[in-house]
Order: sequence, then C-alpha cells, then structure tokens
Amino acid sequence: MTSLVWFRDDLRVHDHPALYAASLHPEPLQAIYFVTPEQWKKQDLAPVRADLIARQLNQLGEALAALGIPFSVLTVADYQQIPARLASYCQQHEVSQLFVNRDIGIYELARDLSVQQQCDATGIRVQWFDARCVFAPGSVLTGSKEMFKVFTPFSKAWLKKLAAEGYQVWPKPSARGGILSWSSVSIDYPRVDSSDWPVGEAAVLQQLQDFCAEKLRQYDEQRDFPACPGTSRISPYLTLGIISVRQCLAAIEAALGQLPFERGAPGFVWLNELIWREFYQHLLVAFPHVSKHKAFKPETDHIRWLWDDARFTAWCEGKTGYPIVDAAMRCLNQTGWMHNRLRMIVASFLTKDLHIDWRLGERYFMQHLIDGELAANNGGWQWAASTGADAAPYFRIFNPTTQGQRFDEQGQFIKQWLPELELVPAKYIHTPHDWLKVFDPQDSYPAPIVDHSESRTIALALFQR
Repeated sequence: MTSLVWFRDDLRVHDHPALYAASLHPEPLQAIYFVTPEQWKKQDLAPVRADLIARQLNQLGEALAALGIPFSVLTVADYQQIPARLASYCQQHEVSQLFVNRDIGIYELARDLSVQQQCDATGIRVQWFDARCVFAPGSVLTGSKEMFKVFTPFSKAWLKKLAAEGYQVWPKPSARGGILSWSSVSIDYPRVDSSDWPVGEAAVLQQLQDFCAEKLRQYDEQRDFPACPGTSRISPYLTLGIISVRQCLAAIEAALGQLPFERGAPGFVWLNELIWREFYQHLLVAFPHVSKHKAFKPETDHIRWLWDDARFTAWCEGKTGYPIVDAAMRCLNQTGWMHNRLRMIVASFLTKDLHIDWRLGERYFMQHLIDGELAANNGGWQWAASTGADAAPYFRIFNPTTQGQRFDEQGQFIKQWLPELELVPAKYIHTPHDWLKVFDPQDSYPAPIVDHSESRTIALALFQR
C-alpha cells in the first residue's frame, strides 16, 4: 500500500509536517498537486502568480525526485472535480493513507470536506496537519475563548503563547531509495513572466537569511520608503508556501541570537508584520463572511459607495494626477508587485478620495499581485476602507500628496515609474502641474481627477450617513 502527500499552498520539502509525517511510514510514498485553471479564474489568480507557481512546481518536483518521491501534477477544471480525480488516483496507486496540510479559504474547506468524505467511503485514512501559521487558527483566543477582533491584543496573546510554547521547524525528510528523474511540467493558464523572483527553497531561504543578517535591524527605519530596498520581499513565497512563517522565526533567531518579544527590540517590527499575517489568517477562519464579499463590520456594508467608471479606470492605469498613486499603480501593472506603504496609499485613495467600493480594489489587486492571498489582501483592503478588524477610524484619511512628500521626498520612486515627470525638479515632483504648465506644457501627465480636500469631506459624509 502507498502513502500520498497532497501539496497545495505548501510547495516545499522543509518544515512540511504532512510530508515529514508521511516519510516516517515504511510504505512507498508519492506526492500530488492539482492545477485548477477554472478555479483560479474564479478566484482571480494573477497570471504572474501562476507563472511563479509553475516554476516552483518544477523546483519542487526536482527536490522530491532527489528524495526518491514520485510527484504527479494533474490538471482538473476546479475544486469540485478533485475528489473524484483523487479517488481514481488513489485506487490506481493503491493509496491507503493521505497526508495533507490544512487550508483555510471557504472554497478550500468545502473541497477538503468532500475529499474527507470520499476517503471515508473508500477506506483511505486522512491525516491533517497545521502548517500555514505558527499557531493554528482558533488557538489564539481571548479570555472568553473568542477570536480577537483587534490586532494589538491578538499580537500580545500570540507573543505570550510563543514565549510559553516556542515553535518547531520540521526537518527535511530522509531520502527514500534512489534519485528519480523529473520532467518539467507546464500549466494551462495565462502567465506573465515572474523571472525577477527566484524560485527553489535554497534561493528563497538564502534571500530570507540575507535580509535578516543585513536589513532586519534597520527595517523599522527603512520599511516605508519604496525607493529603498529595505523590505524582505518574501511575501510571494509565504503565499505559496515555498517557505514557512516558522522558518522566518528561525531566521530572526539565527540573526539576532533570540526572538524579539518587546516593542523597541531589534527585529520586533518585522516580527510584528508576521503577526499581522497570522492575525488575518486567523480572522478569515473565525469570520468566514469576510471572504464572501462582506465587510467585517456589518454596519459598513450600508455605505453608499459611488461609482465612476472613468475614475476607476484612471486609478487602475495610474493616471489620477497624483504622482505617488500613479507610480504605485504602474509599478503593480508592470511587475505584479507593490510596496506595502504604497498599498495603503492607493487603497485609501480609491476608497476615501474616489469613494469607490473597496471590493473592486481588492479584486484588482488579486488579479495582478504576485503575492495575492485572500486573507492578507482582504484584511489590508478592509483596514484601508475602515470596514475591517482593527480598521483605522473612518476619519483617518491619507493625503496622497503629503504621503508622497513624506515617503518619496525626492521623487526617486515616482520618476522610476512616471517617465513623463523625469524633468520635474524634486521640489515640485509631488504637485508637478503648475511647473509643467510653464516649463513643459506639452507633457501628457494628467491633472488631478479629484480635489483631495473636497473628497475628504465627501468621504466623511458617506461614513457619517
């Protein structure tokens, strides 16, 4: 009889509880992954992320082959077809045990329930493991055993649990027999080149370790400046499970000699960002309505968002007349990536300056981001729109001009993505229109599509109403 490991968003061999547990059994071991093009379309998987998945699948196939573990990449249309296809595969290969790391999305939970029922009916034992978070969703709770609705107390409880229980990084499984051959696979889904992002666990772990060794201590001072390479850029890899959050903790500890548990300690700010990621994962499980296009705060579903197709298009294309917003959106469109500070700025602009429903921005991000992931993306957008957990008060509205002046003072990032503003002096780069009228009247850069002061007043009225 055969044991089977089912890979999903955990495309690695290190710190993989399901794979490691399966490797301890003496029977033959195989692995499987399902490509689901129609499901990906339904969930707005970005083509650049699809390309990253394809490249990592081949890296994973080679890593498993080196361990003597056959790896099958199968294509079905969507999640609904997986139970029957998996049952057929298990029958063909005489699978007696299935090892899986748990998932959290509503579509994924429905899929997994169907698979469990199918396996129960055919006598296959399924073993589920928690690998997505340091602590499984539902295990960090208030004193009354409820999920936290605000980040700060969640963070404190999470850190207390970490200090008391620690964490475990599961070892890579031992090789099972000889090295197998691996033939590269392709996937039938629109793809955009992701080659600027290395794949393979060794390369990604090296990137993580380099960040912790060279930039972790300065992260707090550098993280908000998009022209400065001060962030880790590992979110795409966490999203696909090429590395785990536990490996991030290990890298912090290796670089600092200990984990930073106190605010102000070196490395704490980056650790806190990882806790934000955990918070949104836990939140999605505890309050699944947020993954059904519903606001976390039900009363905010009554906000009468406005609609202007021309303004939404201008936002998408980076033609709003606000340089920091436009540079951020053009960077996203061309690379599939956006700096976190910029994500907050453009989300605030869409919802508080253009008064357009946050759900449209959330979907646009998912359609373009290489690190698009439901929990973090939804959590970030609802935070910016003041509809979510731990949301900024509705009257806290980012001024796109002052945000640009503060975090891209000389316009280095702006000029990288807005070549039409290349000649504008730094003094005028955040409000270039008067300068352009005098010195470059033929320039194509658009005038601001809204007045921020007026838009702010309208946004306050929308929320107050």
